[in-house]
Amino acid sequence: MEVLDPPAVRRWARLAADTLGRARAEIDALNVFPVADGDTGTNLHLTMLSAAEAVEALPDDMGAAVVWQTMAYGALVGARGNSGVIVSQALRGLAEVLKDREGTGADLCEGLARAAKLARSAVARPVEGTVLTVLEAVAAAVPAGDLAATARGAAAEARAALRRTPASWTCWPAAAWWTPEGRGWRSSLRRSPR
Repeated sequence: MEVLDPPAVRRWARLAADTLGRARAEIDALNVFPVADGDTGTNLHLTMLSAAEAVEALPDDMGAAVVWQTMAYGALVGARGNSGVIVSQALRGLAEVLKDREGTGADLCEGLARAAKLARSAVARPVEGTVLTVLEAVAAAVPAGDLAATARGAAAEARAALRRTPASWTCWPAAAWWTPEGRGWRSSLRRSPR
């Protein structure tokens, strides 16, 4: 795949929702911050499912701008919990950049940077070691290449950043916990076009 065109965006949204659906119990079990309510995986899955269903409801001939904006809007109106709102803003950042672009690796890099910025701005008191840290690490580390290489690099950096997150937690011992939202974002990126 050379570009993130509308059919690729639809496939990625569905694959990300399905992957989050399979991982939701694991992510729910990781949920310790800001409240150990055990629903982050469920919230991420339902938010991404809303985004996927929104783009799947569009006619097949819709252009990139409509597909990207519909995905972001679907995530926003279907957002569940803090994690859903954060992910909806990350998708909004991708949409703002990619809606008028070809969807190359360089475009994806710029979209990931915008996604990280909007996600952080959605949080009143950002805490390091959360999905915000993972988003920013991905945006900072992924070099622009062809789309497949950029997507693989984003997924690899999300995995690496997720492993590093416990070291940045200052509010509790780093023991064996990962950020559940970061785990969810990593799951979504694993399903990106290759």
